[in-house]
Amino acid sequence: MSYFRELPNLEYESPFANRTSSSSYIQAKNIFRRMKIRDDLQNIFTLFNKYEIREGARPDTIAEELYGKSDLDWVVLISANIINVRDQWPLSNKDLYDYTVNKYGLENITRIHHYETKEIKNSRGDIIITKGKVVDSDFSVTYLDTGISDTPISTNVTTSISNYEYEVRENKKKETIYLLKPSYLQQFLNDMRTEMSYSESSQYINKSLIRTENTRIK
Repeated sequence: MSYFRELPNLEYESPFANRTSSSSYIQAKNIFRRMKIRDDLQNIFTLFNKYEIREGARPDTIAEELYGKSDLDWVVLISANIINVRDQWPLSNKDLYDYTVNKYGLENITRIHHYETKEIKNSRGDIIITKGKVVDSDFSVTYLDTGISDTPISTNVTTSISNYEYEVRENKKKETIYLLKPSYLQQFLNDMRTEMSYSESSQYINKSLIRTENTRIK
């Protein structure tokens, strides 16, 4: 992932026993420096394209498809506001099944996870109960449908959702992401490199390197 090449460096006092002196430093990437797309830009849809993640697709394969370089996978993740790929990226059908079995046990994947409402309309097409609200198993509703009669209608409006159905739904939600349009890629990279550059300070060495205080030197 070339993201780490974009991070600036820092020098800090060497923690190693074989250091040559108390003033020895080692250099590392400053992983505390993190880039994200501004919150106010996330809602500007002219900058982003809606993208449906296909079965088996990975951040690097999508980066190759959209931006022509697989090592721009980090742009895909930042655009989609994904921090933890393991939890936020959709699983393949096989991996999802294995995940569900591991989470609930094979004997429990078809057991009921929760109950939801079914959509109920009256004879005029008015919605009495909307679909998808989580309710108790014995939830029911009573309503008047004057288009049929003046007698109250009482009905159970629930449907059961299994553990596997629930996990499939949750996984499905992850398949729709919004990605930075290729025409804005270079501007994004330029802006990122500007933001990653250090400003002059007491720790400043150059725009891509700072040095932390050495506590061994008095």
